[in-house]
Amino acid sequence: MIKNFIFLELKSFFRSSSFGKSIALKIFLGFLAIYFSLSFLGLGILLYEILSTKIPGVSPFVSVQNYIVSWIGFELIIRFFMQTLPIINIKSFLTQNITKRTIIHYVLGKSLFSFYNLTSLLIVIPFTIVAYINHAISSSQAITWFLAILLLNLCINYLNFLIKKSFTAQFLKFLPFVIIAFTFIILDYFNVFSISQMVAKAMLFVTDNPIMLLGFIVLLALIYVLNYKFLVANFYLDSFLKSKTNSISTLNLSWTKKFGSIAPFLQLDLKLIWRNKRPRTTVLLSFIFLAYGLIFYTNPTYKEMPIFYVFAGIFITGIFMINFGQFIPSWDSNYFSLIHTQNIVFKNYLQSKAVLLIFSIVLLGLFSMPYAYFGWKIAVINLACILYNIGINVLIILYAGSFNKKKIDLEKSPFMNYQGTGAAQWIVGFPLLIFPLLLWYGLYKLFNEDVATIVMASLGVVGILLRGFFIEKIALGYQKRKYSTLQGFKQQEN
Repeated sequence: MIKNFIFLELKSFFRSSSFGKSIALKIFLGFLAIYFSLSFLGLGILLYEILSTKIPGVSPFVSVQNYIVSWIGFELIIRFFMQTLPIINIKSFLTQNITKRTIIHYVLGKSLFSFYNLTSLLIVIPFTIVAYINHAISSSQAITWFLAILLLNLCINYLNFLIKKSFTAQFLKFLPFVIIAFTFIILDYFNVFSISQMVAKAMLFVTDNPIMLLGFIVLLALIYVLNYKFLVANFYLDSFLKSKTNSISTLNLSWTKKFGSIAPFLQLDLKLIWRNKRPRTTVLLSFIFLAYGLIFYTNPTYKEMPIFYVFAGIFITGIFMINFGQFIPSWDSNYFSLIHTQNIVFKNYLQSKAVLLIFSIVLLGLFSMPYAYFGWKIAVINLACILYNIGINVLIILYAGSFNKKKIDLEKSPFMNYQGTGAAQWIVGFPLLIFPLLLWYGLYKLFNEDVATIVMASLGVVGILLRGFFIEKIALGYQKRKYSTLQGFKQQEN
């Protein structure tokens, strides 16, 4: 029966209406997979030498154990946002003489062949071999440690599914686990209680005592059984329909009336973000990417390369503008034709989008202000980036939206989801990120850092003052291309 499932999945893939339509995208993703696979493999080969150089006097095999907790946390975060749950269309199987147990075991087993399970092994396998060649561990220790990591990797795989299925819809249930995790991180950072060292000692103990692998096997079996029971309990076509009729969430958006003629459009955007998965996840991502600045601001290397501070400022304060704005007006594709049948001023429609994007830039800018702790230079550059994003980048992204012709599904996750992505989305990234960097760097080389920052901020102020004029011109572009846009939104993209 498992062989039949695989055969049906292959036929479904090759007979899909979307197969061949985006063959270039599939090739691109294939190259990305090869690139990252080779990168992880190279890291696994060089990791032993890197650790021996960075932490002299300590065996690299012992040093790597201290990073296992960080690896587990990183894996869970990446998988939560990017790994797609294994699915199968059960409707056609419910009337067949096929047991639920067979279908569920197939679905759970299908996840073992995920690319995310492979990435860790591409690092672990060569590192283990290099450690054995350098006589850091014996052959039995190498095999035991590898099996322990493999079992942990599979535990993370199935634990991610439990988290997604059980807690995504009701985040408050998951909140205690988040608080506990952050508590351990804080305690570890201040050397009050080191969870990483405790796990490191446990892994070394398991490496010397192969019998302890039974504990990992039991843990994997427990998580697998929990997944199995969850799928059995929800193995019905209407298993998730009840939650949709229990309650209705409403938003009090009366305060938006203060914005006058753009209030109706602003209300639609806020309701769209609140009620739909893809735009709501975009908001969550924006706050997560606030931590992106830690990569640059805490590294002394970048003090001599302030252009990276400009990149961080543009990216951090404008991440919502980029992620949400690049799909204007595709967010409204379901009722975009209705908008054009109403007696509305299209300039007001664009003004509402601009207000939403500007609000996000200001809000993220305020949340990024604590980075001033790392130096006043960072705060000044961030302020200039905020002004530039508001005055220039908002106009650029609204203009690029007039070329969007692809419909998107609001309920799909944005991670590794290229639905609605066209040439406009790829091209708009250059003026949004590359142009301000080239502008700032050119002025920085010709004059100095202060002049470069002042000019970039001044351009933002000019854009703010002339926003009404430019939006009128952009609205004409939308009107000119409205028929091709409407035709594109009518086409279904699978």
